[in-house]
Amino acid sequence: MKFPESIVSLINDFKHLPGIGEKSAERFAYHIIDMDKEDVEHLAQSLLDVKNKIKFCPKCNFITEDDECYICSDKTRNNELLCVVEDVKSVVMFEKLNVYDGKYFVLNNLISPFDKIGPDETNIDDLINNITTNNIKEVILAIKPTIEGEATSMYIEKLLEEINKSTNKNIVISKIAHGIPLGVEMEYLDSLTIELAFKDRKKIS
Repeated sequence: MKFPESIVSLINDFKHLPGIGEKSAERFAYHIIDMDKEDVEHLAQSLLDVKNKIKFCPKCNFITEDDECYICSDKTRNNELLCVVEDVKSVVMFEKLNVYDGKYFVLNNLISPFDKIGPDETNIDDLINNITTNNIKEVILAIKPTIEGEATSMYIEKLLEEINKSTNKNIVISKIAHGIPLGVEMEYLDSLTIELAFKDRKKIS
């Protein structure tokens, strides 16, 4: 069957979304056809607003529409705790579970020699600057336990250990571990597992 060109284009656009195959993309396209024009225009404007207004917080790389994100601007949070995560989704998940009251730093990329992604292609330099210029007492590594995640964690651990030695600081380095199976994506873990992972985090150095 030959679809009109506009429908084909829309289906192909939906297929670019993660986890969306041909059938799901077609269902979405049919739904758009059935929607009121006003609702479609609102959806289109929401997509444009997200693309045009959302930016990364200069302090932690979380998403915001303001000069800094709501977490960094929250004076009630524990400024001595810094949780290092891979992506924005991890911050959203931890915040929804309400298991942590410190600050975050989003790497947005993990070290992956296979993909030719080295430390310079990550935000690790900004992370170290964040730690050294603020009164951070503990760095919690909450990165997924994959090869890339472990390589990134080990690299950060090494840098922080060097900082402790050269500056006589005593920054605690810990890692969430309890109940986190090897290779799992953080977003698929249940709330109890995540809560225990934070409470029972292990001191590395």
